[in-house]
Amino acid sequence: MEMSLAPIVAHEQIAEATWRLRLDCPALAAAARPGQFAMVRIPDRHDPLLARPLAVYDTFGPLDAPTCWLPATGTAHAVPLRYADFVYAVAGKFTTAAATLQVGEKLMVWGPLGNGFQLPQAEHLLLVAGGIGQTALLMLGRAWLAEHPTGRVSFCWGARHGSLFGHPEDFHHAGMAIELATLDGSAGVRGTVIDLLDHLRGQGQVTDGHRTAIACCGPEPMMAAVSAWAAQRSISCQVSLETPMACGIGICFSCVAPVRDQQGGWDYRRTCMEGPVFNGASIAWDAID
Repeated sequence: MEMSLAPIVAHEQIAEATWRLRLDCPALAAAARPGQFAMVRIPDRHDPLLARPLAVYDTFGPLDAPTCWLPATGTAHAVPLRYADFVYAVAGKFTTAAATLQVGEKLMVWGPLGNGFQLPQAEHLLLVAGGIGQTALLMLGRAWLAEHPTGRVSFCWGARHGSLFGHPEDFHHAGMAIELATLDGSAGVRGTVIDLLDHLRGQGQVTDGHRTAIACCGPEPMMAAVSAWAAQRSISCQVSLETPMACGIGICFSCVAPVRDQQGGWDYRRTCMEGPVFNGASIAWDAID
């Protein structure tokens, strides 16, 4: 982990209430792994005072144009990495303030933090996102395809309506199939991501058992539903929890999640240290407030 003041080199709105931010932070970019996050704070401000966790969405080398969101084909890791991208939804004080920041301003950032995803052994990887959950999944899909060049990745994204989808083409350019679901039917399948998974399974695009694996991030009720759906079909499922954090380094114990033990009970585990990625079957979803 390294702390630095990182200049903003690109910052723009990419969907309704959703922004994409690129920081010049070589140490973080070089070390980040799929599913890890960084703590980000606006310096010289007392409101909000604390940093906020943001998933590392993507990383780029210095040969990539800093104002262009598409990675350079075939060169993304041929040179040392320099830039890290973060995607966030404007919801509270921090993100509202962050949306006003301009290129050239600096953010305090430390990371990468947390335990990320394991690359599952499967033939088909389903990346299942709800809301802003796509931020944890792009790097995983790309890394998995590098290890499984003959495998398939399907990116399944659910939202309330189509204007909430920001830059889904990132997944397409990385070689993944894109499947969308909206509650109002304005894009993709009408319904939730569970309806989308049922639809894909009904079409024969998703099979039960060990040949399929799921990685999931989004609202907790959605992840609980996806974990249950996967368990019923003997499909492994990793989830990336979006628990609020104050420190990101295991000191404050504000980000605990209920995780089952081998005796059938459960105990709290720190999302910032033992997570944010857990086996979906190990989370005591009914114990989450």
